[in-house]
Amino acid sequence: MRVFEAKLVYSLVSLGEEVRLDKADKVADYLRSAFDEHPMQEAFYCVYLDRKNHPLGRHLITLGTVDSTLVSPREVFRGAILAAASALVVAHNHPSGDPAPSAADIHITRRLREAARALEIELVDHVVVGDVKADPLGRGFYSFREAGML
Repeated sequence: MRVFEAKLVYSLVSLGEEVRLDKADKVADYLRSAFDEHPMQEAFYCVYLDRKNHPLGRHLITLGTVDSTLVSPREVFRGAILAAASALVVAHNHPSGDPAPSAADIHITRRLREAARALEIELVDHVVVGDVKADPLGRGFYSFREAGML
């Protein structure tokens, strides 16, 4: 039988002004460079937050294909628990540029909302990041919180 040791590894992501991720546009800006690393694939990130919504760290949960990625609440909340996060924001990109949520996006958001309630970790938002030019609304992102789904 194999036994594994869990480790937290910290890599400096940013050094500068303190960011408070309390709005979807701030989340999109905060993660845009991370999504640029894999522009042709969906990437699902979790940002762990303290009580004042300052980021404690970000974690690439999964890297998918051009139009889908697999996400499990277990994977999302594992890091949040280890980081002793009070809250979290999840976000993923749409390589097509249109940030409108798919049926799968809506489904996983509901699952994450229920898991967050059970674990007493606030799910602040789920943000889908796209491209301003491809977004019919001209924003370049979609917020489940702003849409009233969280």
